[in-house]
Amino acid sequence: MKAVIRRRTHRAVAGSARLWQASPLTYVVLIFGVVLSAFPLYWMFVVATRTNAVVGAVPPPFIAGQHLGANLRRLFDNEQAHFAKALVNSAIASAVVAFSTVFFSSLAGFAFAKLRFRGRNALLLLIVGTMMVPVQMGIIPLYMVMVHVHWTGKLQAVIVPFLVTGFGVFMMRQYAGQAVPDELIEAARVDGASTFRIFWSVVLPALRPAASVLALFTFMQTWNDFLWPRAVLNPDNPTVQVSLALLNSAYFNDYTLMFAGTVVATVPLAIVFVVFGRQIIGGIMDGAVKA
Repeated sequence: MKAVIRRRTHRAVAGSARLWQASPLTYVVLIFGVVLSAFPLYWMFVVATRTNAVVGAVPPPFIAGQHLGANLRRLFDNEQAHFAKALVNSAIASAVVAFSTVFFSSLAGFAFAKLRFRGRNALLLLIVGTMMVPVQMGIIPLYMVMVHVHWTGKLQAVIVPFLVTGFGVFMMRQYAGQAVPDELIEAARVDGASTFRIFWSVVLPALRPAASVLALFTFMQTWNDFLWPRAVLNPDNPTVQVSLALLNSAYFNDYTLMFAGTVVATVPLAIVFVVFGRQIIGGIMDGAVKA
C-alpha cells in the first residue's frame, strides 16, 4: 500500500512539474479560452447595468453602467414575474430534489452493488431503462397524475416526481461497486452493525465524491428546468426560469430587465458550484490517498 501511495505521489509531482514547465503558448491559449468562456457572463452583467436605449446602440457598450440598482428594483417590483417568490421556489425545489436524489440514489446504489436479493438484475435493468425514455414523452402522463392528485399549480409538483432518478441510482451503483470493498462491509457486519448502519457510517462517507457531483448536477438541472415547471405551475407561483420567461412581452422585450434577472438567477448557481467544487476536489484527493 505504501509503495502504491509513493508511486501515485511521484506521478502527481511529476504531473505538476510538467504543468509548471508548460510553454508560454500554452498559457496564452488557456487565458484566451478563459476569456472567451467568461465573456458571455460579463456581457450579461454589462447589459444588466445599462438602459435599453444604450444596449441597442452601435457599437454596443462593453463597460458596465450605473443602472444595475434601478433595473433590480424594476425586476423585483414587476407584478407579472413574481421574481422574489420564484427565487424562493427554485431554491426550495432545487435543494430538496438534490438532497433527496443523493440520499435515495446512494441507498439504492449501495443495495444494487453490495447486497444480494432476488430480482436484483431485473430491477436494475428496469431502472436503467427509465433513462432511455425522453423527458418530453413523460410530461403528459405526469401532468395527468398531477391533475388527479390536485397538485397542479403547487410547488410539490416540481419536487416529488424527481426525488430520485434512474441516472442517479446507476451512477451511485457503479461508484459504490468500486469504492467500497466487500471486506469493509463484512467487517462492519462482524461488529454487529445493521444494514442501514453500514450504509450510513461506512458506505455513504466513501461515496462523497460521487455524491457531490450528483448533488451539483441535480441542483443545476432543477434550477434551470423550464419545461415541466412552465407546464404544471401557475404564473403567480413560478420558478426562476418561468419568471424570466414571464418578463417577455408580445410587443416589447426589456433586455435590461431580463439580463438583470439572469444575473440574480446565476448567483445561487455560482455559490453552489464553488461550495461543491471544493467538496469534489477534496473528496477525490482523499480517495486517491486512501487507495
